Amino acid sequence: MKRHWKVGDLAKLTGLTVRTLRYYDQIGLFSPSAQTESGHRLYSESDLSRLHQILSLKELGLSLEEIKSVLTGGQIGPLEIVHLQMDRIKEQIRRQQKLLEQLGHVSKLMQGKAQVTVEDFTDLLQAMQMGFEKPVIERQTSWERHLDRLGDFLAGESGMPKLEEDKQ
Repeated sequence: MKRHWKVGDLAKLTGLTVRTLRYYDQIGLFSPSAQTESGHRLYSESDLSRLHQILSLKELGLSLEEIKSVLTGGQIGPLEIVHLQMDRIKEQIRRQQKLLEQLGHVSKLMQGKAQVTVEDFTDLLQAMQMGFEKPVIERQTSWERHLDRLGDFLAGESGMPKLEEDKQ
């Protein structure tokens, strides 16, 4: 038996907001494969696979338009996306390893009471900078998600009618 999720359940499962899933549907990027008799969106396991592709490509830095183009044009398959993610993680590990080496070098210099050069500090700062970019983006995404939820809550408190799908 195939399993299906309503939009609210899929949002909880994936950490996305209902608003985001609706927007993806609106722009034709990610639409549900079925609907209930009352018109509620129903997502299947194959829909989840497509959502994984979308989120993976988004994480790799592609815009939603680029993602739509890639997926509709069949330019890249699920296996290739997994390999791209693996390559990205290997690059992150490489950057973290470089940072660890730089920190170890500066630590040894400081422990030995040796002079730490400007180059040592600039190399360290460059390695640190590369490691901080991703957490800042993740934090921004998290805040956006929280603000979406707050907006949904305030819309409900202000007497504005909530859509039926929000109650799921």
